[in-house]
Amino acid sequence: MGVLDHVSEMFDCSHGHKIKKRRQLQTVEIKVKMDCEGCERKVRRSVEGMKGVSSVSLEPKAHKVTVVGYVDPNKVVSRMAHRTGKKVELWPYVPYDVVAHPYASGVYDKKAPSGYVRRADDPGVSQLARASSTEVRYTTAFSDENPAACVVM
Repeated sequence: MGVLDHVSEMFDCSHGHKIKKRRQLQTVEIKVKMDCEGCERKVRRSVEGMKGVSSVSLEPKAHKVTVVGYVDPNKVVSRMAHRTGKKVELWPYVPYDVVAHPYASGVYDKKAPSGYVRRADDPGVSQLARASSTEVRYTTAFSDENPAACVVM
C-alpha cells in the first residue's frame, strides 16, 4: 500500500456509503416450454426489457432460451416465470461427452434434446455403484483383455 492510498483512505468521506459491486457478463441458459410463435414472443419480451440484458436467443425445438448480459441468473428465471406464467428452470442438461456414465440412473433423460443428458450435481447419482468382488471375477473371467480367460465363448 502506497502513501497516496493511505492518505486517500484517511480523508475518504464515503464510510457510510456501500460500494456497489459490478456484475460480470454472464450467459444464462434457461429451459422453458414454447409451443408457438406467440409463446416465443412472450418469452423474448419478458426478459428483453431487463436492465443489463445484451441479447436474447431462442431455440424453440430444444425449449431453450439463452440470455447474455450483466444479469443475475435467479432474477432472470424469476422474472420470466412471473411474466409468462410458465414453468421456468435453469438449463438442466450438459453435453453427452462431458458425463462419464451417460446411461447411469439419474443422468439419462428421455426428454433431453439429442446430444444432451441431465446434469448430475449429486455425487451419489453421478458415480456408478461399485461392483462387488464376485461380479468383478465373473466379468473378467470372460474378458478379451484377460489372457487366461475362458475360451468356451
